[in-house]
Amino acid sequence: MMLASLKQKSTYAALGQQLKYSLYCIFHPADGFWCLTREKRASFASANILLIIYTIVMVLRLTATNFQFVFVNPEYFNAMFPIMQTILPIILWSISNWGFTTLMNGKGKLSDVYIATVYAFTPVIVCNAIGIVVSRVITYDEGALYFTMLTIAMIWSIMLVLVAMMQIHDYTMLKAIVSSLLAILGIGFMVFVFLLFFSLVSDAVMYFVSLYNEIIFRLY
Repeated sequence: MMLASLKQKSTYAALGQQLKYSLYCIFHPADGFWCLTREKRASFASANILLIIYTIVMVLRLTATNFQFVFVNPEYFNAMFPIMQTILPIILWSISNWGFTTLMNGKGKLSDVYIATVYAFTPVIVCNAIGIVVSRVITYDEGALYFTMLTIAMIWSIMLVLVAMMQIHDYTMLKAIVSSLLAILGIGFMVFVFLLFFSLVSDAVMYFVSLYNEIIFRLY
């Protein structure tokens, strides 16, 4: 019993260190992302926790930010939309990037791409969390401070993603940029295929429903 308890405590301590390592990565990206997967400084579990935190922060940004800076109609607000807008791009990016980099002699695995991508969005998580508080104490005329902070955070995270892809795939910056552009095209293709498939399935369902209704109408 005591051994299991100590093991559980050490697990939580290791997880805490992995989450804390995200702060090191954003200030020392080259070294941080190099060690991220090669030295197991992060794990799938820590990336999932960070993604959950990211999702919660993005939902709170729409619900807890001063109404002067976020234009959301509470009557039609659905938390599923910001959740999907946060999680799906990261998942699609990870799959698409891994697919293209596999063809371009990339060394990173799918899990490496996912973990590094989530960790690269730490500035967005931190700055959005701070922005929620800041929005409550500034006026509308001072809103430029709020929007500038969020813009810098997004640019920062995008640069971190590029550095992360460069490090985990052992690419040059140019090759990382090219592979990232291809990954974006891949995301567009996957979304197109999904929408096409969904449209075909919807049409097929509607056809069989109308056929069923027609049969019922003629029988009765």
